[in-house]
Amino acid sequence: MGLRGSGLGPGLLIAVAIVLADQVTKVWAEHALTLFAPVEVTSFFNLSLVYNPGAAFSFLAGAGDWGRWLLTGIAVVIGLLILVWLARLPRQAWWSVTALGLVLGGAIGNLIDRVRYGAVVDFLDFHWAGYHWPAFNVADMAIVVGAITLIVATFIEGDRSHSGNTD
Repeated sequence: MGLRGSGLGPGLLIAVAIVLADQVTKVWAEHALTLFAPVEVTSFFNLSLVYNPGAAFSFLAGAGDWGRWLLTGIAVVIGLLILVWLARLPRQAWWSVTALGLVLGGAIGNLIDRVRYGAVVDFLDFHWAGYHWPAFNVADMAIVVGAITLIVATFIEGDRSHSGNTD
C-alpha cells in the first residue's frame, strides 16, 4: 500500500489539530491564570495553572534534567513509531487512524512544553470532597481518549478483518 492510501495523512491532520488546540489553550492559561491560584468554575472544577516536570501523575517529577530528557526521548520514539504505524494503516481503519492521531498530537503538544519549559503546562483541575485529580491539559485528554479509542479499535477493526468486511 502506498502512502496515499495510508492513514498517515488523516492521522497527521488530527495530530496537528490537537497540537494547535493544546498550545492555544496553554498560552491562554499562562496569560489568564496565576501560578497555583485556582479559579473556581464549578463546585468540582477549577482552572489552576501548574507546571508538571514529570509525566502522568507527576511520575519522575523530582528526577531533574535526566528525567526531562528521558521523557523527551520517550516521546520522540513513540511519535516516530506512531508515524510508521499510521503509514502502514489503511485509510479505512479510521478508528485506529483517529486514535493514533490523538495520541500523536497529545504527545507532540506535551513534548513542545517539555522542550520549552522543562515541564508541561497543566491547568484543568477536577476535584471532589477535598480530593483533587492531578491537573491536566488538552494534550493529556487527547492521549487518554486516543488510547481508549485504540483499544476499542482493536475489537471493532479486528472483527471486521476476520469477517472479511472492510467498510
